[in-house]
Amino acid sequence: MYFQISLLAFIVVAFLTLRDIRIYRRTKLDSFRRGALKGMAAMTIVLIGLMIVDSDANLGMLLVLLGVFINKKGQREVVFETAGTLDRFLGKTDLKG
Repeated sequence: MYFQISLLAFIVVAFLTLRDIRIYRRTKLDSFRRGALKGMAAMTIVLIGLMIVDSDANLGMLLVLLGVFINKKGQREVVFETAGTLDRFLGKTDLKG
């Protein structure tokens, strides 16, 4: 059960990081670059937790939780003006860099 939770956390963090990278490439806004860098660090920590959760569930889940907390992005610029829900989900922006 812990492995599935850790895997889901890794997938979510990876998706949000890739979304930040896509938005940064389109807009060149610094907050999305910082978010992508934090996301890569968080992905690494969650992946380490995912790898050790079978041998030590407590330490593995602690690392997953730590990675999810590191993934907190903070304040961002407005890049979605007329984009719909699916466009926001996929990281398509109204602004071009």
